[in-house]
Amino acid sequence: MKRKCLKGLKILLIILLIAVVLLSVVYFIDTSYTKRVRYFINNLVKEDISFKKLKVPEEHSRKDINKNHIADPIDIVTAARKEALKKTPYKSTYYLGGYPPDSEGVCTDVIWRAFKGINVDLKSLVDKDIKENTNLYSRVNNKPDPNIDFRRVPNLDVFFQRYAESITTELKPGDVSNLKQWQPGDIVVILEPFEHIGIISDKRSNDGVPYLIHNSRPKASEMAHFNLWGCKIKGHYRWRY
Repeated sequence: MKRKCLKGLKILLIILLIAVVLLSVVYFIDTSYTKRVRYFINNLVKEDISFKKLKVPEEHSRKDINKNHIADPIDIVTAARKEALKKTPYKSTYYLGGYPPDSEGVCTDVIWRAFKGINVDLKSLVDKDIKENTNLYSRVNNKPDPNIDFRRVPNLDVFFQRYAESITTELKPGDVSNLKQWQPGDIVVILEPFEHIGIISDKRSNDGVPYLIHNSRPKASEMAHFNLWGCKIKGHYRWRY
């Protein structure tokens, strides 16, 4: 009887030992995998990708309408970047007077705030064009409302089609000829599968694709690899400086 107990105890110890070894192996594999995934993500975000950074010529306008010794497209980027730096919370609300408080906003608010960097009152321009050409703005539905019209992506898409230069909507990573058409201060519009708008940054990923300055839940940011969203770019516009 005693021998049987000892034999059973040995078997139990062996089983426990095997279980500890298996758990250790699983933990090591899981930890190693997690570390590899984390390493990849961190390096992707930091742009420490193995291939050499692609050089894309800066061919933006050098005009300086506000006479501050900085090119207007860079003024637009700088003003938009303030939204990303302060991480403006995304909040969609209707405001009497149109303008939301500085402490909140949506994607369209990045645009008019960016244009203030070159002393352009985008709201007044959009409101005026909608009033004079209401039939062109289907989103208005024949009922202009200055409290919200300039904060609607479809309305801005129509406005920029009319008053800005339309550039290619094709974006090819690694293709300098294509990428040099994407310059700081340009506006990007997406209508499907969701409505969105942002400003092209003066920063680029290693493959040459520019960052996008925008506000999407939960907050404003300057984001790399926006081309990986899988969304169709409806419009790519450049203000006529």
